[in-house]
Amino acid sequence: MSVLMELLFLYQLVVLWYFAFLNLFYALVAFFGLGMVARYARELSELSLKDLLEREAYLPISILVPAYNEEKTIVASVRSFLALHYPEFEVIVVADGPKDRTLEVLKEEFRLVEVEWVYRRALPTKPVRGIYRSLVYPNLIVVDKENGGKADALNAGLNLARYPLFCAVDADSLLDAQALLRASRLFLEDDRVLAVGGTIRPLNGAVVREGVVEMLRLPQGFLERMQVIEYARAFFMGRAGWSAMGALLIISGAFGFFRRQEALRVGGYRTDTVGEDMELVVRLHRWAREGGRPYRILYLPDPICYTEVPSDLRTLRRQRNRWHRGLWETLWAHRRLLFNPRYGRLGLVAMPYFLLFEALAPVVEVLGYALLPIFYLLGLFNREFALLFLLLAVGYGVLLSQLAVGMETLLLKRYPGFRDRLVLLFFALLEGLGYRQLLALERFLATFQVWRKRGVWGEMRRRGLEASQPKDHPKP
Repeated sequence: MSVLMELLFLYQLVVLWYFAFLNLFYALVAFFGLGMVARYARELSELSLKDLLEREAYLPISILVPAYNEEKTIVASVRSFLALHYPEFEVIVVADGPKDRTLEVLKEEFRLVEVEWVYRRALPTKPVRGIYRSLVYPNLIVVDKENGGKADALNAGLNLARYPLFCAVDADSLLDAQALLRASRLFLEDDRVLAVGGTIRPLNGAVVREGVVEMLRLPQGFLERMQVIEYARAFFMGRAGWSAMGALLIISGAFGFFRRQEALRVGGYRTDTVGEDMELVVRLHRWAREGGRPYRILYLPDPICYTEVPSDLRTLRRQRNRWHRGLWETLWAHRRLLFNPRYGRLGLVAMPYFLLFEALAPVVEVLGYALLPIFYLLGLFNREFALLFLLLAVGYGVLLSQLAVGMETLLLKRYPGFRDRLVLLFFALLEGLGYRQLLALERFLATFQVWRKRGVWGEMRRRGLEASQPKDHPKP
């Protein structure tokens, strides 16, 4: 019995030190992230973007839009892409064998006609059944292919893309009008830049007209409001921090820019993982470092992509389960990088962090909750210490969340109202009192489902952009 007591006491010490190091890393990444966003806010200039256009200095872009069952959102999304402020771009929508009317809706709305298209099949994909072009928008191309998953659809789009840069964006998303200008200038200014990620913002609750976000309002749903906080913290502190440290591993699959030739050179998107976005970024890192090539992979706070986030618990759990399985699949595929000094900060800092403090965190957390009754029965549970630990954890999380939301308000003028800030503060307090634990449990389950559910996405329910429109702002 004494041996068991000692082991349990030792476990508590390990967990305590684990969370101490975890929060130390969070603070470090947040420090770099806030500094990066603050510098960007000072340098942000509308004039510089206009200068790029006036000098006709730009790189043409192919926008790749993989679409499965997206009939509710696809028209508004494509209209927003076609309305972007950029001199030369094409929109390639890849209908990945949808079971709904996605393809029919596109044909009706944009007057598509089938064309003969000669292109080089640089990447293997499921068979393409037809290629269509719009009679109204010459830069809109729609591909009809057999279902092969998101990565396979993106590879099909890459095969058809004609331009040196490509932007991968989800079919349920809307882009800020100047998104392409803000992101593409980095590729123009620095040949070393291989990829650039922007900021994802929840679209739920927004006023949308003709594919344009006219006003961003806080959504009404509990889950959606929680995700507003999560997204602000993840992008304005997490990805900004890793970008500042030169070790950014994730560019969101919902919105990312890449040099097409380099993406083709490393083999495009892998189709055997649900984390194809992170895996491609890590593979680009690895390819450049192993080849001794100077390179940069960056995050920018603004450009902005608006996307519909899950509004029901079942869809949210499936999404987080998929994200966590994708993380494990990427870590396993590139395990050679872990603690390997050859890969610099990537191998010695970023990959170990994502293994120890992202992939394993839900395991440590859920086991800790599960052992609480045992600690209590054995007299090892210290109420005062547990309460203090809980208060510190919640307080620290609220601080980081409010810093991220405040930085977003300062930079992008989103949710500027005092009432909105109070609501987000209240929800940040609630995050550590049930919401976080529920998602930790889902990620815990995902850890043990990685190999059994390899490559399985699961259905993502969409309400559609019209559902996000307030009743006092009806769609014309």
